[in-house]
Amino acid sequence: MWPVGALVASSAARGSLDYGGHTSWAVPVGLQAMFPGIICLAVLFLPESPRWLYTNNKRQEAKNVLSRLHAQGNAESEWVKLQLNEYEEFLELEGSDKKWWDYRALFRNRASFYRLTCNCLVSCFGQWAGNGIVSYFLSAFLDTAGIRGEATQMNVQMGMNAIQIVFAAAGASIVDGVGRRPMLIVVNIVCGLCWIGVIVPASIANIVDKDDKAAQAAIDPNVSRAMLAWVYIFQICYSAGWTPMQALYPVEVLSYEIRAKGMAFSGLFTNFALLSNQLGVPVALKDIQWRTYIVFCVWCFIQAGILYFLVPETKNRTLEELDIIFAAPNPVKASTAKKLYEVDADANILHVDEAAPRVSAI
Repeated sequence: MWPVGALVASSAARGSLDYGGHTSWAVPVGLQAMFPGIICLAVLFLPESPRWLYTNNKRQEAKNVLSRLHAQGNAESEWVKLQLNEYEEFLELEGSDKKWWDYRALFRNRASFYRLTCNCLVSCFGQWAGNGIVSYFLSAFLDTAGIRGEATQMNVQMGMNAIQIVFAAAGASIVDGVGRRPMLIVVNIVCGLCWIGVIVPASIANIVDKDDKAAQAAIDPNVSRAMLAWVYIFQICYSAGWTPMQALYPVEVLSYEIRAKGMAFSGLFTNFALLSNQLGVPVALKDIQWRTYIVFCVWCFIQAGILYFLVPETKNRTLEELDIIFAAPNPVKASTAKKLYEVDADANILHVDEAAPRVSAI
């Protein structure tokens, strides 16, 4: 829903651009405050986590939530029984993390630290793919393309926010089919390619001083259009891949006991990445101009390589299955290994075995 709020904010800012006095800022701020108010009311109607209920001695309530949401009200469902058995085995043995000040659980063993590493990497990388330039510093970016004028630049911002809504929803709808790991790797590669598309027209325009009116007037309009087109393509790719994964993957890799504190680390590293963007990008745009985009281009490919070797697949895994994956010597290999399932007539799993690799006949 972040893109929805961004579109409302940018549209309100554009609509109140010509207003005088306090109206020009009061309308956008008021509309942005409306959405947190809706969330505050809606949270009263959300069901409690069955894992939290179970670990706080409210086991019947946990069973009721599971049966209502996953078994059409059938409390005797085999799926509900299996889930409760997993809670008993994993949650009770490890215990729930109830000390707000104690963060040792995040570092207590290799598996927990690996989870936290994946969480923090994805949180940072989502901000370092170059989206900071085309969001927080869009005006300076458009200056290097010779696209000026407050109203014109705000119109571009509105268009990008509208695109983000559509393609973020599209990306979220296919992530369960594509998988988390492939989407993370591919989106970084594609974003890197998009930056190449931005760099070529930016190097042709070669704006050294954004206040140099003569240099901007001499830019071929086709160069400006090409640069604008590529930044829109970047926004499409980023929205389809990174926008859903920023909210999904960091929380999925964390076990129940460390989830709340792990997400606090996610927020910390996200803000660290944002801070580095806020402090570094303006200086880079001033000192090396369009060559700043080369840095993001190269870094996107580096991110893809790091994610390929480090992040495991979490698609269609329960928290308890992820415990086994992260405890493996090689979590990436364990998460991508093919498995053979033996089931009975009622689709109950009887045996799980590693799938043998296919051997081609010679």
